[in-house]
Amino acid sequence: MNDTKNILTNAALNYAVKNNFSVIPIQKNKQPCFKWAYYQRKKATADEIKNWWHKWPNAMIGIVTGQISGLFVVDCDTQEGFDAVQKLLPDSLDIPTARTPRGGWHLYFQYPTDSKLTVQAGIMPGVDIRGEGGYIVAAPSMNGNGKAYQWLNGLSLDQVTPPPVPNALLSAFNNIINNSIYRGCSQDKPQQATKTTSDHKYFIHGRRDSDIFHAANCLIKGGCEIPFTEYILDILAKNSNPPFPQDEIRIKIDSVLKRAESRERNLAAEIREWILTTSGNFMTTDCHKELQLTTRENMKAANMALSRFCEGENPLLERYGNKRGCYRRIEKDIEEVNFLNAPTDDFPLALPLGIDTYCKLYPGNIVIVAGSKSAGKTAFLLNIVKENMAKHEIVYLNSEMGDTEFRKRLELFDMPLTEWKFKPYHRAVSFADLITAEKKIFIVDFLEVTTDFWKVAQYIQEIHNKLKEGICIIALQKSEGRDNGRGGDFSKEKARLYISLDFIPNKKVNQVKIVDAKAWRTEINPRGLYRNYKLVKGSKFIPDSHWEG
Repeated sequence: MNDTKNILTNAALNYAVKNNFSVIPIQKNKQPCFKWAYYQRKKATADEIKNWWHKWPNAMIGIVTGQISGLFVVDCDTQEGFDAVQKLLPDSLDIPTARTPRGGWHLYFQYPTDSKLTVQAGIMPGVDIRGEGGYIVAAPSMNGNGKAYQWLNGLSLDQVTPPPVPNALLSAFNNIINNSIYRGCSQDKPQQATKTTSDHKYFIHGRRDSDIFHAANCLIKGGCEIPFTEYILDILAKNSNPPFPQDEIRIKIDSVLKRAESRERNLAAEIREWILTTSGNFMTTDCHKELQLTTRENMKAANMALSRFCEGENPLLERYGNKRGCYRRIEKDIEEVNFLNAPTDDFPLALPLGIDTYCKLYPGNIVIVAGSKSAGKTAFLLNIVKENMAKHEIVYLNSEMGDTEFRKRLELFDMPLTEWKFKPYHRAVSFADLITAEKKIFIVDFLEVTTDFWKVAQYIQEIHNKLKEGICIIALQKSEGRDNGRGGDFSKEKARLYISLDFIPNKKVNQVKIVDAKAWRTEINPRGLYRNYKLVKGSKFIPDSHWEG
């Protein structure tokens, strides 16, 4: 699940940061995970996106269409619809195109700002459009059946820029909308038709399956008898576009009945299992969203179950704060301090510039390396790799360099690439997911937080909770002249050793400083000691002064 979560998180961040799209998380039923109107006007931050996919790791990626993202998407559910659209496109036009799990196509264009294209279902047979007020599910999202949205080879948004909507296609859509009896309708806010027609098709291909199921669910939950439910669904099936198979109606009804029975029987168990995966406080609405509880009956049952989990001699929950419907899991997980059988040796770690002659570390410790721009953070970390890889297994989590750039950095060390014995990986978020309890050196290069800097402490805490026999060295960006990295004093809370790397412009020197140390080899704490250094060829740290301070 972690791999899937990371793929989705990174893809969502790529859409938001690189493409400047407004991104939201989408449930498997294609509904947003929350009320999303706000994100039609304002784009989510990178931290918001990371938090969403931490909370909903399997959520599909939704891209808000219209002016906010500058995006207009043509959704072709059928081959007929796709062929009709193709006839209105120039032969040589490259268009970002994705295949849907059901075999349809999504064609991405620039949103025409001088138009009023919104969301239109069935604008042409087998064709929907997503403009202002809509969203589209984007690759590599997976639906509830485990099938993925996939970019066609060479036609992803990373490879092709969405072109303007060709005039022929735009004119066709505008003519249909202007002459439609449902003028102004959208799937988000349907309006009443200005006139009726006897041959209007109620459900269209691509939504028929889910719409028939939801119709069956509503009828049965409303207390309708099975024969009457079948009668109503038969009418809806005949008026679908194309007609929904009659022999599948009973299958839908049976599926609804089975789901209702299972949900009623297992709801309390589902809620308990979900609670055991949470930490911190949550609202009843969070529980509803996570478990996709949509009926009033199930929501009420869930609220009662949450209340019962607060009762008894060993309650699972407690009410939290003054807000109604707010709970917190009582975390009783505890690990005894086994000091009698604990190893007595420190963790042998060689550090550049002789820092290890003053400071020592123990298993489970965090080291923070806060460096200003061009002070040599990555070079410092790679020197740690070089000096320790013969004694320890090293996992290096690289957040900013591509394969070629990483190779060039290693080549600066004048050592054959084959002699580097460590495990480097690409990683930009959720570093804690890759930290294990084994005796290893984990290096994070680097922990990037652009807003809400207090979250730095949270991310370091998550890493610390995973450590046991190993240590983790975390690089942070900092401003020139300051000791602390991003997160300020919060970044120091779990650090047993805090190192600052700086370039001092007025003196034109590089300087390393032991900002804080919890364990030391000398008679007095080396906190505050500093020395100058030269960084030669981007790889060698050469002392340029004695330790002072």
